[in-house]
Amino acid sequence: MSATVSEPMLTIHNRHPAACGIPPACSTEAADLYIGYFENRHGEQWIFTFDRATCEARLQGGDVGWASAHPVRDGQVDGLILAPEEAAWLQACWSATRA
Repeated sequence: MSATVSEPMLTIHNRHPAACGIPPACSTEAADLYIGYFENRHGEQWIFTFDRATCEARLQGGDVGWASAHPVRDGQVDGLILAPEEAAWLQACWSATRA
């Protein structure tokens, strides 16, 4: 049985408490959206999005409040302190959008 285009390939559940807000709903149905996901060993989750049409990159995380979308410029995010593994992941996402 083959999958249809509308079936999700990956489902990620929010691991943060309700006080962190509602996590963003992301979908690649729009072909111009790149999505990257990271979760560290403590269950802290991050979502990187890059809109190829507008060239806008954003980072959202449960620990900083899901509703806050932090702009990413040149692979960096002002105002956030990322652990080394989080920063390495963000750089990988940034590189993927530049390929």
